[in-house]
Amino acid sequence: MYISLALALILIVVLVKPPFGGASGKKAIGSVNGTAITKDQLYDAMVELGGAQTMDNLIQDQLIKQEADKAGIVISDADVDKEIANIKKRFPTEADFESALQQSGMTLDDLKKQTPMQLRIRKILEPQAKVTDKDVEDYFNQNKAQYDTPEEVKASHILVATKEEADAIIKQLDGGADFAALAKEKSTDTGSKDNGGDLGFFGKGAMDPAFEKAAFALKVGETTKTPVQSQYGYHIIKVTDRHEAKAATLAEKKDEIKEQLIQSKVSELSTAWLDDLKKKAKITNTLADDAAAADPAAADPAAPPATTNNAATGTGQ
Repeated sequence: MYISLALALILIVVLVKPPFGGASGKKAIGSVNGTAITKDQLYDAMVELGGAQTMDNLIQDQLIKQEADKAGIVISDADVDKEIANIKKRFPTEADFESALQQSGMTLDDLKKQTPMQLRIRKILEPQAKVTDKDVEDYFNQNKAQYDTPEEVKASHILVATKEEADAIIKQLDGGADFAALAKEKSTDTGSKDNGGDLGFFGKGAMDPAFEKAAFALKVGETTKTPVQSQYGYHIIKVTDRHEAKAATLAEKKDEIKEQLIQSKVSELSTAWLDDLKKKAKITNTLADDAAAADPAAADPAAPPATTNNAATGTGQ
């Protein structure tokens, strides 16, 4: 739904307010070897880069906020923090959550800025998103395996290149050396060494087969007596905790599933609802008008003509 928020925030300035104080667009704001770069050039480049999409997002945000205001819906910082916490629960670890943000090209601050709009949509449409106990039970029965907790172990390891190095480390451990300290000193796994070799919890199928077989064979507190070879080198493994497999029950997953189904229905309803809002609203979008004038074939003949806008763009909570 959104392009980069950083770009969007820049474009709010250049689209809604006269850029650079409203002076002449022909004024140079930079130069290259004496050739001027004008404010108009910068504005046009930014609009071309993402102006139309950003303007559409601003219009959409304002429509949603107006509907929320009519319904007396107020989104507080506490609401946003709670929603972020709920999102984090969907990921096994904090690191997985942060990785997902990075893959989406977002930061936590970006997510927090987008969350109020999502919460407004949910609060507006939730009354229409009916979910019964039967819906929840059916979904649980059809997807039970995904809610069952598989057997997991929590392990630390020290990774080295040769068996001789691994044998020497095992000898040090047998002599009373601290596992975490040796991991920080000797392990070649840069992803875990600074944490004393800690890999966190993992289930079957997540690790190299030889590593996994050795780890799941250990009891809590035990360390491998011989090095374990994998495609990465030689490991000394220590199991520090274990979660036994557990079958989920409907009672303990009911609230989670109901929330999930409600969110799914809200998502299904939102597209038609937003389209309806746009059709009923008085919206002026000069970027769209300019694009249609420049390329008449690009205009949507079924779209209603632009009219006087009674809504200033904005993204305030």
